Formats: sequence, structure tokens, C-alpha cells
Amino acid sequence: MAIRALSPDDAVIVSIGRSAIGKARTGQLTDIRADELATQVFSKVLDRVPEISGADLEDLYLGCAEPSGEQGYNLARQIAILLGYDTLPGTTVNRFCASSLQAVRMAAHAIKSGEGQAFLVGGVETASRYGNISAAKNHRFGNAALRSEGLMEHGTEWSDPRDRGELPDAYIGMGQTAENVARMTGTSRQDQDAFAFRSQRAAAEAADTGFFDKEIVEVVLENGSRIVRDDSVRRDTTIDRLAELTPVFSPVGTVTAGNSCPVNDGASAAVIVSARFARERGLNPLARIVSTAVSGLSPEIMGLGPVESSRRALLRAGLSITDIDIVELNEAFSAQVLPSARKIGIDIESQLNPFGGSIALGHPFGATGVRLLATLVNGLQTRDQTLGLATLCVGGGQGMAMVIERLS
Repeated sequence: MAIRALSPDDAVIVSIGRSAIGKARTGQLTDIRADELATQVFSKVLDRVPEISGADLEDLYLGCAEPSGEQGYNLARQIAILLGYDTLPGTTVNRFCASSLQAVRMAAHAIKSGEGQAFLVGGVETASRYGNISAAKNHRFGNAALRSEGLMEHGTEWSDPRDRGELPDAYIGMGQTAENVARMTGTSRQDQDAFAFRSQRAAAEAADTGFFDKEIVEVVLENGSRIVRDDSVRRDTTIDRLAELTPVFSPVGTVTAGNSCPVNDGASAAVIVSARFARERGLNPLARIVSTAVSGLSPEIMGLGPVESSRRALLRAGLSITDIDIVELNEAFSAQVLPSARKIGIDIESQLNPFGGSIALGHPFGATGVRLLATLVNGLQTRDQTLGLATLCVGGGQGMAMVIERLS
């Protein structure tokens, strides 16, 4: 392992945090708008670095996976205005589940290219406040949806439709992709449930010992309620209870509500600056962004997206997976986490999601990328370790990964 010395043009994280995560439609964040939720989180994260003023910030990048309705109208710019920074521009980024990690990547690239020294980034998703809008089936995708439904009904092995001169199902449901990956990789229901139980147990322990207190910033609701704890952790879950759940996406499937992430509300934020700027302002960098990568694959097996993107990010960092201390691999489904981890070479017991993951904590799509980084920085500090990898599968058939180095 050889990490080069910190360069003045390296992008570093000087502040990072997230809201508690609420259950969609039934949880504690259902009545707060996305712009208000994100503004509170951004404000609290900025408060941690009083050395930085609004005039120092070059741009605001916000991840949002469903930028419509209350989450539309370039939400990033609305948040800049709500923060009181009328001169701060903003752009809303959509790479589905990796949207806020993409926001961090854009800030890092801008810093390295000399187009700014300080950026405000993050993400938000309030699934409680938008409907499930199904994209109309474009005729160019032919009978892709029917193929997917037939696959789930009959339990047929997935094969790439491109081999038959057809386009894949770009609108396929995420649960169906998880079933495809489970069947393709031979990931059993028992293994999926065991991993889900592990996630719940690890998250409950982390919450009960105060681990998440270091990354969660308080959100105050209109009624005065102060939100500081995640909604979705199920402390009473057992293997037997998980085994009783019926498959959600196919009568012959293995993917259940228990071994999948729930749908959630939440926001996250970070301040990304150059190492030069941090030194000049007397800031204490938490972590350096070492490398990033994205990759593409068939939408119908999108759950394996972390594999190639992680390999690329590690290669660019000059590292191997054995050099990494903690991996935060987003838990969309146990069905995709387990085969992705094995293909990357992650030690599931010692490296992977030691504080639980999205199956237990929840997955507010646009906010999750920076949530992973917040937990990663927190974990590296808590364990006094150095190198971390954050990676996600992404709807539409993509993967994204980022390697960071803890600095303090």
C-alpha cells in the first residue's frame, strides 16, 4: 500500500453529516419538505466550520434521485437561497442512488482543475412527499417489461437481451433486478436473510452505543420535535421472523421486505475544499478523496454495479481491496450486496458495513452517497483506521465508488 503525500490541490472533507433517516409515509420526517430538510442539514454541517463564509463557496451540488414536485425546480438553488446565500449558484444532480456521491465527485474534480476552492455538497430525498411515477414504456425497448415479468414468474435464468439483438428493460423494477442477480449468482434466501439480520443487529448496536450520534445532525420540525434517531432499525428482528416473510417481487423469488432496504426520507451534506484552502483557513481535514469511478452494466442486473466501479477506483488509487479498512457498500438488497462483495474480494466479516447498512438504516436515495461517506469517516475515526471505500449499485445499470483516506 502506497498513498502519495497530500497535495495542495487534493479535495478534502472538512465537515460532513446527515439527518436521521425517516420511514417514508409513516415516519418522523413525513411532514417536512425536502428543501427545508436539506437546508437544516446543510446549515448544521456549515456551522461546524465557522472559518468558511458563504462568500467562500464556489457552488452547491445537490443529489436528488426524484427531482420533481417539491423536489423539482433545481432544488440546489432553492437551498442556497434558503441558507441566505443569494450569490451561491446551485445545481441538482441525478445519478439515482449515487446522486450525492456524484455531487462529491464533481466538487473534487472542480478543485483539482482549479475551478474553485470550497464547495457545499449533499443530497436529499423525501419519498413521503412524491408519488411513484412509472415511466411510460418507450417503444424502442420493445417487450422488455414483459420479458422481466415472465422471468420473475417462471424463474428462468437471466440472459443479456443484447445477445438476442434486443434492448434491456431500462425501466425494470429494482426488486426484479435483485431477483435476477440472486438467481444468476446462486445467492440463497438463507444467505440473504442472514445478512439482513447482521445488518439490523450491527445498526442497533451502533445506534445504542452512540456511534451514529457523531454523524447525525438535529432536524427540528414545525411542531418543535427534534429528530436525532433513525426510524427503520428493527431491534426485534430474528432469523425466524425474516424466514416467515413472503417474496415481494416474484412468487418463486427470494427477495423480501426483510432482506431489502426500505423507502425513506433523509438528507446529507458535506463541505469539500482544497487542501490548500484548508491549510490557509486553519481547518482540520477529516479525509481526502483519493479516487472515484463509475461503471455501467445491464439495467437488469444493476445490483452488481459496485464490482467494476470499485475495481476502477482501487486501481486509480494504487490500492487493492486488502488495503481497505472499511467498505460501505450500500445495501439495496442482500441479493446484490453478497455477490458484489465476493466478486470485489471484500472480507464480509471484517471489512463490510460494520455498523449496519441501508437494510436497517434506510435508503433515502438522493442522500445515501454522502450518508455512506459520513458513516465511513465516522467509522475510520472510531476504529482509528485509515482507508475506506464507499460504493453503490445504481438504477439503470450503473455502479459508483469512491476511495477516501482518513486524515484526522
